[in-house]
Amino acid sequence: MAVASTQTALKSAPAFGFGALVENAKIRFVRHRMYRQTVSELSALSNRELADLGLHRSMIRRVAMQAANDQIAR
Repeated sequence: MAVASTQTALKSAPAFGFGALVENAKIRFVRHRMYRQTVSELSALSNRELADLGLHRSMIRRVAMQAANDQIAR
């Protein structure tokens, strides 16, 4: 009796186990650090400088979150 099995690893498939836990924690840490740095840098700009970039001070957190998520997704 012969048994054949094939396993395919999908890139988008969720991973389980301790290795996945560590990798997810690392990604979350990098994303949060990037978010905090972007918020800090944009907060240091004056309202006029933000307006030149097409931003309002109330948009800083959302823009920082988008930037962090986009950078990690690459």
